Amino acid sequence: MKKLVSKKDTAENLFKEMTSRSMEVFKKVVETYLETGDPVGSRTLSKAIKENISSATIRNVLQDLESLGLLGSTHISSGRMPTQYGLRLFVDGFLEVADMNGQEKTIIENSINNEDILITKSFDRVGSILSGLTRTASVVLTPKIEAPIKHIEFVSLSDNRGLVVLVTADGKVENRLFETPFGLTPSAMREATNFLNNILKGRTIAEVRKVIEGELKNCKKELNETAQKLVKTGSIVWDSGNRNDMDRLIVRGRSNLISDAEAGEDLGKIRQLFDDMERKKDLIELLTSTELAEGIRVFIGSENKLFSLTGSSLVFSPYTNSDGEILGAIGVIGPTRLNYGRIVPIVDYTAQILSKVIEKNET
Repeated sequence: MKKLVSKKDTAENLFKEMTSRSMEVFKKVVETYLETGDPVGSRTLSKAIKENISSATIRNVLQDLESLGLLGSTHISSGRMPTQYGLRLFVDGFLEVADMNGQEKTIIENSINNEDILITKSFDRVGSILSGLTRTASVVLTPKIEAPIKHIEFVSLSDNRGLVVLVTADGKVENRLFETPFGLTPSAMREATNFLNNILKGRTIAEVRKVIEGELKNCKKELNETAQKLVKTGSIVWDSGNRNDMDRLIVRGRSNLISDAEAGEDLGKIRQLFDDMERKKDLIELLTSTELAEGIRVFIGSENKLFSLTGSSLVFSPYTNSDGEILGAIGVIGPTRLNYGRIVPIVDYTAQILSKVIEKNET
């Protein structure tokens, strides 16, 4: 499996302050909490820990762990549960990644290998499979369109609505609606279309805005005023980088988060999380941070501002092409009480298979 990239390097320093006994107690508290969702008491721990330790001794260890900021409690007499800081330490230093079973691998392989993964519907299917296997919400960031532009066409739909059709050299077609300038005539539309095809053919979408701005300054006399407005207001052409990024994000399985919520407070957090996921720009920026580090990444709670109010976790991994270039990312979003040991390998394996299929399609 790819290396697990941690958000903070907390484990090394904390290990120095923990004895082997406190490590064992801490690990058992977190594992039990992630499994049950309930605070863990000293009596439960004394039965679960292999070493014969009294409940009184365990209570002392729990107090030490609490003083380190690793555990917390809802009441002085209640059991303990990991803090966000404690979950980070557990993921970085204690997480034991489970082996995936053959059925899970087969489901992932079949969902990807049976279709052309470069088609948007296939990415949608990958997201659905991932959310189904993990019982969380899945996120898929699809590749950017980087192929050179082959042709651009403006189509009038009504007095104030138009469609721009963008065809790239690899055969992909992008259709976008936009508001047309007042008084647009068929001849002005032809002028704008010819102008854009002359200057943009062979360029990538990332180059569009800069090229258009430069060429318009030099060629204003060649275009009438309405055609110039069409070029400028056809924002999907030169501002498609931002809009295209919004369309790159696929979110599936929100209902899994609702079914996992048990209390009214949890439902409130889930609603807030839905609002967070609608802020696509922030989520896309978070997912594109994969470009800074290879491997699985785990964000827990307020480690990222996007989830600071909901206490949610995000586990995701990049996928690549045959040259090892990162094309996008896939992952899952859920409560901090995720089964990290099971979910991490599922996300990682899905990213690996996705990368292999993309590599195969490129040959």
